[in-house]
Amino acid sequence: MTTSAGSYAPVDAAAPTSQPKKVAYFYDSDVGNYAYNAGHPMKPHRIRMAHSLIMNYGLYKHLEIYRAKPASKFEMTQFHTDEYVDFLQKVTPDNMDSFAKEQGKYNVGDDCPVFDGLFEFCGISAGGSMEGAARLNRGKCDVAVNWAGGLHHAKKSEASGFCYINDIVLGIIELLRFHPRVLYIDIDVHHGDGVEEAFYTTDRVMTVSFHKYGEYFPGTGELRDIGVGNGKHYAVNFPLRDGVDDKSYKGVFEPVIGWVMEFYKPSAVVLQCGGDSLSGDRLGCFNLSMRGHANCVNFVKSFNLPTLILGGGGYTMRNVARTWAYETGRLVGVEMGSELPFTDYYEYYSPDFELDVRPSNMDNANSPGYLEKIKEQVYANLRQTQAVPSVQMTDAPRHAMGQDETLDEAEGRLDDEEADLEKSKDRRRTQREWDRQTAGQDFLDDESEDEEMAEAIGVKPQPGVDFPRRRGIMDSLNPHAPQDDSGAGTPMDDDARSLDDGMDEDEEEVVMPPGSTGGATGMSLDGAADNTSNGETEGLEALVALKGTTGATTGTMNGHSNGSAADRGENGDKQPKLEPDTESSTLLPRPPTGEAGAEQTGDMEIDEPTSALSQATAPPHVSTTALSAAAAAGTVLSKVELTDLEVQAERDAGRSERREGDEEGEAAAEIAEGRVPVA
Repeated sequence: MTTSAGSYAPVDAAAPTSQPKKVAYFYDSDVGNYAYNAGHPMKPHRIRMAHSLIMNYGLYKHLEIYRAKPASKFEMTQFHTDEYVDFLQKVTPDNMDSFAKEQGKYNVGDDCPVFDGLFEFCGISAGGSMEGAARLNRGKCDVAVNWAGGLHHAKKSEASGFCYINDIVLGIIELLRFHPRVLYIDIDVHHGDGVEEAFYTTDRVMTVSFHKYGEYFPGTGELRDIGVGNGKHYAVNFPLRDGVDDKSYKGVFEPVIGWVMEFYKPSAVVLQCGGDSLSGDRLGCFNLSMRGHANCVNFVKSFNLPTLILGGGGYTMRNVARTWAYETGRLVGVEMGSELPFTDYYEYYSPDFELDVRPSNMDNANSPGYLEKIKEQVYANLRQTQAVPSVQMTDAPRHAMGQDETLDEAEGRLDDEEADLEKSKDRRRTQREWDRQTAGQDFLDDESEDEEMAEAIGVKPQPGVDFPRRRGIMDSLNPHAPQDDSGAGTPMDDDARSLDDGMDEDEEEVVMPPGSTGGATGMSLDGAADNTSNGETEGLEALVALKGTTGATTGTMNGHSNGSAADRGENGDKQPKLEPDTESSTLLPRPPTGEAGAEQTGDMEIDEPTSALSQATAPPHVSTTALSAAAAAGTVLSKVELTDLEVQAERDAGRSERREGDEEGEAAAEIAEGRVPVA
């Protein structure tokens, strides 16, 4: 059972293996378009890089490539709560401020930021895992691969460790529809806490995790965490220390998985291949090479069980892409050359441009004695498991055969059976019943009794004590990781962009002079009219509002700057229109003249100071002489005074008509009487 210290065998050399009948490969070309935030270590672009290597190595000839339908909101709620999924669907970077309380409740913020397309990204990840599990159930393939999956930290109602939707749990739930026992194996450097928590109380899923433990995210995965209730001894945790190498990892992985297969006898396997256990990872602390990592995939594949292969962590993109491409080749039995083919991302793999991730010279803190002690305890826990659990049992007889029962006993038994039948009915809840059960928003605002009591007695919440800071996945950085400049093109927070970059060349930037407000009526004039004085603009608007002569005013004013309205037909949609405001009581000031007027009017060419005010806009029956005289005298005419002038002009016109009529009548009388000689 045990292995003597220091006698671990090296990693098996790559050799052709028996190729499965079918390998289904799931990839969505949109997955690489999503980005968490500038400078964030999680980069979905690595999936596109791995896919590019897979295609250019020619592995697509041995794969069945599918683009899975993104998981819907209702499919996600098979594990996650309705409120949490609804929040992920609604929140965006534009409205995230209005969801401040929900962000704290669902742990969305630093490690798990809100970014554009968050819900769509989660749908792509979960859809590939669920569709892969469904094809395994139907026997359409022997191995299903979804490198966009493996987000093992997400909880039922909480985001964690860059993970929002736990696609692994959703895939396992799909597998449990056809398989009585499912084995989950996690080789990510971080503990698979989300998956273990989801199946901690059941024996239908055994979770096995090899991870770094001790002052490291997420802080769970101790050796003594073995499950509770029916799930006791069905959670296996193998805590490791820094610097584990290929030999040590192989020496613990293969024996433990062999014992699990012997005792548990799963009918399907899910393998999470987190790439942060590779050497040189930005957030990892292990020292595995590419071949040491792929050895785990090859060993699990050798059991010839329906297997779902998923991605996971991995924050040095060039290493993750090479490893996942290499492991895809091992799954289809193709040995890939060391020289990388040319791809769109060829420069990422400098300076060696080889298909290899080499270990470093970091120290291995996992002594053979420590590893043997952990292996012995794991073996002891596995021996406590029931051999082949969760086997369907036949119904036992309702009562012992050959024994008679009295009438009262029969009535009591029938009553119990009827009560049991009522309790065991499959009640389908309508949407209205679910809405009644869901707590309202006001319920979340209420303080608990403990908080009210603490406030009443003057106890204040202590930062770091009452509300300790969560351990973040980015709290532990690998000081030995090489500088990763592959994301140099990603814009950082201080990369300011000018808001005027997108302005068309033919658009004019309207600059209002100091003190100009565009008139009391809130209307703005285009072109050179914007450069006029505030008082002149108000006067123009007053005349426009008086008689609705918008076209005349606009044509006259714009005629000095942008040409006539007909000449501006192409850009007519860009010119703001003047709307008459009959409620305005704007006054008409005297227009500026002389040098001051020239400075205020800018480049406008005005023949006479009053031409734009009196001649262009005055109604034909209002005396322009009166307006000019008023302007020259410096008087300010209100609307009422302008109306009086208009009435006076009508009276003068009537007197002139009557006077002309009298003169014509008198001339005709003189001709009739012979007082005027007729020519």
